[in-house]
Amino acid sequence: MERAENTRREQLIDREVKARFAPGAVRRVTLLGHGDDPAIGPGELLVRVVAGLARPGEPGPRTLDEWAQTHRAGMVQVRRELSLRLPGAGRLEFTAEGAGDPAPRISLADDPALTGQPLSCREIVATAVSLLRASYVFPGRAEQAAAAIEARLAAGEYDELDEVTLAERLTRQMYGICADKHLRVRVTSPRPAPREPAGADSPGGPQPGRDRDPARERGHGHPGNYGIARVERLDGNVGYLDVRGVAHPDRGGPAIAAAMELVSGTYALIIDLRRNGGGSPEGVVFWCSYLFPAGGTHLSDIFDAGTGQTRQFWTLAWVPGERYLDRPVYVLTSHRTFSGGEDFCYTLQAHRRAELIGETTGGGAHPTRTIPVSATLAISVPHARSVNTVTGGNWEGTGVLPDVAVTAGEAFGVAYAKALRHVLTLDVPPPVAAEARAALAAVEERRGS
Repeated sequence: MERAENTRREQLIDREVKARFAPGAVRRVTLLGHGDDPAIGPGELLVRVVAGLARPGEPGPRTLDEWAQTHRAGMVQVRRELSLRLPGAGRLEFTAEGAGDPAPRISLADDPALTGQPLSCREIVATAVSLLRASYVFPGRAEQAAAAIEARLAAGEYDELDEVTLAERLTRQMYGICADKHLRVRVTSPRPAPREPAGADSPGGPQPGRDRDPARERGHGHPGNYGIARVERLDGNVGYLDVRGVAHPDRGGPAIAAAMELVSGTYALIIDLRRNGGGSPEGVVFWCSYLFPAGGTHLSDIFDAGTGQTRQFWTLAWVPGERYLDRPVYVLTSHRTFSGGEDFCYTLQAHRRAELIGETTGGGAHPTRTIPVSATLAISVPHARSVNTVTGGNWEGTGVLPDVAVTAGEAFGVAYAKALRHVLTLDVPPPVAAEARAALAAVEERRGS
C-alpha cells in the first residue's frame, strides 16, 4: 500500500517539478524511501531531481554547478513547496547523469522557515499557474488559462493585491476560460498548521489507513455524523435519509450501515441530497451498494490525468446488513447539490435506480486535489474526470437534470406523495394503509394551499 502511494506521489511530483523549469531542464524525478538508499532512514523520504545538462555542441549548462546557478530560484521554490506539501521529504537532492563518478549532488535540507516566508503576489501567481499547467485534467484549457494569466501578470495586474482579492480574481479568470467550478484559488489559514515530526511509521502527516483518532472512527465527537443529518420512518412506512456529505466508508461505514438498517423495513425511500456538498467517490459506491443486487454493478470510472490510470468503481459484493432492493427510491436535489452529492444522484439516475425530484444540481464532476501555493493560499485543481458507464459522460458544467423539475422547497412534498401512492398500491397492514392515506391527504392539502 505504501509503495503504491509513493509511486503515485512520484508521478505527481515529477510532473509538477518539471513544470517549474524550462523544457528539458529536468530529466526526471525519483521519490526514494527507506530501503531504496542506505542513507535514507526509517520514515524518511528523499526527492532526487536529475538535471538535464547540455550535450556537447548544445547551448546550456555543462556541469551541475552551472545548472544550479541558472536554476537557483526554481530549486528554492521546489524546496519550499515540498516543505509545504510533503513534510516527510526532509531531503531534496539535485544530481546529473554522465557528469562523473560518483555523480555530483547538491542537497537542500528541509527548512521549516521557508514555509513561513511571505511570497509576493507575482510569486504566488507564478506558482499557481505552474500547478495549473502540471495538474489540470485538461492540458489544453490549462495552457490557455495559464497564458492569459501570465499576460495579466506581466502587465502588473496582480501587484499589491491582498490575498482575498487575488484569490477571487484568479478564480474568476480561470473559470472564465475553463468553466470549471472545482478550479479555484482560496485563502486557507492565516498561518501554516503546526507540523508534527515524522516518525518511523508516518513519513509526513496522516496517511490513508493510519494516524486515525479511534474515537472519530467510532463516530464519537464527529460534528457532521459522517454526513448523515437525519434518519426517519415517516408515516406510511416511508424511509427518509437526509445526507449532507458523503463520507469515506473507512470512516463513515458503520454510520452509513446503521442508517440503512433503520430504513431497511420501509416500503419506499427518500434520500435528501438538497444540502449535500460532496465527498468521497468510495462513499458513493458504499451508499449505492445497498441499492443494487449483490452480483456487482459497474457504476463509473475515474480517469486520472496525472497517472494516466483509470479506476473502476463497482458495487460491493457484500455490505453490512440488508440491501434495499425492489422498492422505489426518490432522490431530492437542489442547486446546492454538488460534487460527490451529484455523483450519488447521477449514478442512481443513470442506472435507473432512483427518480430525481427537485432542481438541477451545481455541475461539479471532476475529482479535485487541493495544493498549497503558499503558507496561506491553496489552489484546487481537478486532476481527473468521472465517466459514467451508462452515459459515457458526467455532469460537469451542466449539473444533473431532475426527472421531475420542481423547486427545492417543493421536492419533498412531491417525493413523499409519490412514495405514499406507491404504498397504497401494496397489500400492507391496515394501520399502515391508514397512515399512508392520512399522510397523503395532508401532503396534498399543503401542496394545494
